[in-house]
Amino acid sequence: MRTSSSRRGRRAAIAAVAAVVTGTALLTGCGSDDDGGGKGGGTEKITLRIGTFGSFGYDDKTGAKLYAEYERLHPNIKIEESNVSDGQKYWDTLKLRLAQNSGVADIQAVEVGYVAEATGPAMANKWVDLGKEGGARIDAFLDWKVKQATTGDGKVIGLGTDIGPMAICYNKDLFAKAKLPTEREAVGKLWSGDWAKFLATGEKYKAAAPAGTAFHDSASGLFNAVVSSDPVQYADAGGKLDWENSPGVKNAWDTAVKAARGGLTAKLRQFDEKGTWNAAFKNSKFATVACPSWMTGIIKDQAGPANQGKWDIAAPPVAGNWGGSFLAVPKAGKHTKEAAELAAWLTAPAQHAKVFAVNGNIPSSKDTLTSSAVQEAKLPYFGDTPVGKIFSSAASGITPASISRYDGQVKTFLTDNGILDIEQRGTDPAKAWENVKKLVDDKIDQ
Repeated sequence: MRTSSSRRGRRAAIAAVAAVVTGTALLTGCGSDDDGGGKGGGTEKITLRIGTFGSFGYDDKTGAKLYAEYERLHPNIKIEESNVSDGQKYWDTLKLRLAQNSGVADIQAVEVGYVAEATGPAMANKWVDLGKEGGARIDAFLDWKVKQATTGDGKVIGLGTDIGPMAICYNKDLFAKAKLPTEREAVGKLWSGDWAKFLATGEKYKAAAPAGTAFHDSASGLFNAVVSSDPVQYADAGGKLDWENSPGVKNAWDTAVKAARGGLTAKLRQFDEKGTWNAAFKNSKFATVACPSWMTGIIKDQAGPANQGKWDIAAPPVAGNWGGSFLAVPKAGKHTKEAAELAAWLTAPAQHAKVFAVNGNIPSSKDTLTSSAVQEAKLPYFGDTPVGKIFSSAASGITPASISRYDGQVKTFLTDNGILDIEQRGTDPAKAWENVKKLVDDKIDQ
């Protein structure tokens, strides 16, 4: 999923680790099973615990009810998911627990910004090889998705859940009030081919905006969208961190800074723990949000029934992929065999299609992408919007960027410790950039 991995406020990574370790059950799996435990047998009653962030769409409340389905097929298994909004905090905690070989869930989600670290030398042996355990069809996944989760010695440590082909979601009511087009093709033409045109549309919105609203939700979110649409991001072609020389990072930074200083954003931090960003969906406080496919489920959940039909989806200025995740099975988990089987089932093409139909997460399996279930799909919350065609078309244009093991951490520093300071505190952009450089130098040991 998306998660935007830049989901923390102004605090350093080490401080975040220290804060979350002390008694915070972010990842679940901290206690013993009350059903007997053990590695599990064919009929033994066991609980499988899954740690996730963001919106994966598996749950029985607003998701595709996959847990309930699996439990019906396997009466001896109960599934419990622990979900948090802050992806950076989630990863910091997971890393610590993997190092301690304790406290992990049976299945842990891993966001693409951290998968290079998960497959790197320090962590590669912490995971079950899902190319050999659990029965997953590895050849069913997009080849580049499998490559991202493969270690240097050929182990597949994660099964792809979704990818993040990107669009722009917009509030039709707010666009109408600002005297902008509301039909999705006309909206897409406003900024087609250039993020500068997106900002120009923001200026038009600002000139006639309904009181108390902004054009875009977050300068940090805009940064993530722009950098995700560039073939060069945080790493060079060899996978080495080179963010300071990246044209993608520079363009994204300049675009986000211009939006922040121009008053085009609602100055929100995406996925903030206080729920301010979520509430802004419900109260229609902004007109656009950069919208990788997984964002549609978040809009549905947070904007709520009162806003059904008010949101639509237009093509982005430039195609890109923001986010996408994997399910991995830690060796330190209690039920590795059963967990590997569940991970394989949850990420099989049939389940990918079910999640997409409910949550809009674009699947990472080849056949599902081209299936009628995706191509003809519409999400009830978005009315007649052909979400399947929009996002599968965007997916066909994805050229995966090289990733380094530090991408997620650097992205967090750039957004939450750089752009957010500019947006919310008025920090000079040059000073904010230097602050990010210092954080990278202090916290990342290359």
